[in-house]
Amino acid sequence: MTSPDALVRVATTRGVTTLTLDSPHNRNALSTPLMTELLAGLAAAVADDTVRAIVLDHTGPVFCSGADLKETAAAYASGTVPAGKLGDVLAAVWECPKPVLARVAGPARAGGLGLIAAADLAVCAQEATFAFTEVRIGVIPAVISATVLPRLHPRAAAELYLTGDTFDGRRAAEVGLVTTAVPAADLDATVARYCDSLVRGAPGALAGAKQLLRRPAPTDLRAEIAELTELSTGYFLSEDGREGVLAFREKRPARWVPATDAD
Repeated sequence: MTSPDALVRVATTRGVTTLTLDSPHNRNALSTPLMTELLAGLAAAVADDTVRAIVLDHTGPVFCSGADLKETAAAYASGTVPAGKLGDVLAAVWECPKPVLARVAGPARAGGLGLIAAADLAVCAQEATFAFTEVRIGVIPAVISATVLPRLHPRAAAELYLTGDTFDGRRAAEVGLVTTAVPAADLDATVARYCDSLVRGAPGALAGAKQLLRRPAPTDLRAEIAELTELSTGYFLSEDGREGVLAFREKRPARWVPATDAD
């Protein structure tokens, strides 16, 4: 059970664990305690075999305001800042073997954009706003670039990094920061639709598909094809592969699909 004073709330329903940033007093800033709880929640969801997908959600009007600048200012005396923990969080989301979907109902800034970009899928409200505000406070979006730059179109990245200007959900979808932007009233239904699709994938196949998406560009096409052919054959001959083909032929859900209340 989640503690009443938790900064990240955890709930699991029908194969989907929702990790909700719950620090609205500071606009869900990425403080060290919040990031520590988020890492723990991710690790627990990965370890739970019943979990097929993970949703990053938030309470309050703001998804995430980025680094906790109050904590950062206090850390100046020691000559360090808590950027390393942010790197751990982004890596954990990016490398998570289970699909991660960000539900963004409100503004996100700086480090919050790194979190969104680290997720495999991101659905935002069209009214949500975004900005890489780092240059306006004398710093650069260094750590988050590891997840952001693979998503953004290069020209858009240059514009948004250098100007620090605010943009809306529609533009976020156009430049690749999010998967789709929808009216706020349709946000929950869209997230639910994606989750319903994700839980139908075999756990091992979902993890394998994520690895494919992270593969570097090949330098030898024939060698790449040979390696991928061997990989494909292994999946077809696996227990899940055999079950999936049989379930398709028998026109029934595969055994890994979570049961509904009606089942």
